[in-house]
Amino acid sequence: MAKANRRKTETSELIFKIVAYFILTVFALMCLYPLIYALASAFSSGEAIKQGSVILWPVDVQGDAFMRVLTDNKFWINYANTLFVTFFGTVWALGYSILGAYALSKKRLLGRHGWNFFLVFTMWFSAGIIPQYTNYMNTVGVFQGIGINDLKWTVVLAMGMNATNIILLRNSFEGVPSEIEEAARIDGATEMQILTKVYIPMSKATIATVALFFGISRWNGYFWAAKVMSDQRFSWPIQVYIRDFLKEYTDIAGSDGLDADKLATWDSLYSYSATSVVYSMVVCAIIPILAIYPFIQKYFAKGVNMGGVKE
Repeated sequence: MAKANRRKTETSELIFKIVAYFILTVFALMCLYPLIYALASAFSSGEAIKQGSVILWPVDVQGDAFMRVLTDNKFWINYANTLFVTFFGTVWALGYSILGAYALSKKRLLGRHGWNFFLVFTMWFSAGIIPQYTNYMNTVGVFQGIGINDLKWTVVLAMGMNATNIILLRNSFEGVPSEIEEAARIDGATEMQILTKVYIPMSKATIATVALFFGISRWNGYFWAAKVMSDQRFSWPIQVYIRDFLKEYTDIAGSDGLDADKLATWDSLYSYSATSVVYSMVVCAIIPILAIYPFIQKYFAKGVNMGGVKE
């Protein structure tokens, strides 16, 4: 009887694993398909794109669209802007998030509960887009008043706050044993030395995870960059440049989604589709994230668990 119950349990576990792996495989394919389609469209001919023949594999393979992107100086200028905003934006936001989280994790901080409440309050209620836009434009005026005219710095300095990431770091710092900090103080360590030599090394998984969050948000940031930098094309990140390319060759508001005259003019000049150029840009734009993510992935689950659960 015991043997039969054991076999029944093993069978149910096997069924569960089969169903779970099947669902995960389908979900993974759903996430992977847009990238596969983008690659296929980037290497397909203009006629194949027009007829909707591209589904999974490239049709009438050509690399002219990619070559156009690779030889486009404006594209690489905007690409460099995105690298600039991502690197400095991540360093800036991560730096003061660590400082803020470290302070909020200390029970000796005067008014600690009130500061933590105000931090969480910003997650519940938002001022809205219009006040936020007004604040950013006033920040632009301040920067220009002190001689900073490149609006990339507005995106770097004025858009770094994220309450969720600070809470993740705060919870991770609260999990560091107080005995280690006391031992460091007895050895004569300063506050900054305790932060850099004790808390940061012991919370590197959460810090790496938060850095990934900040990096992806800066790399993919479009809306506020487009609003703040609307007249400063040389400061555009790559996402705004791609959107401008779409706006130039596609009538987004049209009933049929396409401007026939512009596309007819395009087709008379080039053998590849404007859509192929857009997908080529998209593929180039996601390469850095795809390259960096595998190195940070090992910290991801651990970092979220350490920072998201308060003991």
